[in-house]
Amino acid sequence: MGKIVMSGPQNVSLDGVVQDPDGKEGFGLGGWFNEFGGKDLEEWAKVALDEALGAEAWLLGRRSYEFFGARWRTRSGALADRLNSLPKYVVSSTLDDPDWNNSRVLKGDVVTEVSKLKQELDGEIVVPGSYQLGRTLIEHDLVDELRLVVFPVVLGAGERFFGEISHKKPMRLVDAETVGDGLVILTYKCVRGA
Repeated sequence: MGKIVMSGPQNVSLDGVVQDPDGKEGFGLGGWFNEFGGKDLEEWAKVALDEALGAEAWLLGRRSYEFFGARWRTRSGALADRLNSLPKYVVSSTLDDPDWNNSRVLKGDVVTEVSKLKQELDGEIVVPGSYQLGRTLIEHDLVDELRLVVFPVVLGAGERFFGEISHKKPMRLVDAETVGDGLVILTYKCVRGA
């Protein structure tokens, strides 16, 4: 059985904002990811590669699929090569013909389709970015683990990783690791039946 991991890595500000980390969406406070460099981003890139190498597949919403596809499809190198060869599943009601190799569109009810995917695959099914998809998966108890890379910046506004949910979702911290000079990776397991 597959394990759904929200990561990729999932980049968040100290106050939980995930919106527009690279500044390409036009959000006034966007681009915060790019304000960090040197050792922080070098170490972040190593984490991203290790995670990609350990993934069975990627699961994405359409917008994240288009973002990552445009960014990685034409690149080469260890991370690009892995992402380009990795099986990718896209949850979308509008995308018919995915153009990034090794991609398949999941149409229909998200919960049903992702539940089937968890049954079909073994290993980690990583959900990079895709915070709207992630909220749906968390709401329906389909996420097994969260890996958050926390950037030391407070934005004060913006789309946050966690949105409204119907009931509390207990998490258990299983790892905390400093990356570079100022980033922290927090890994949580989702606690079922609590």
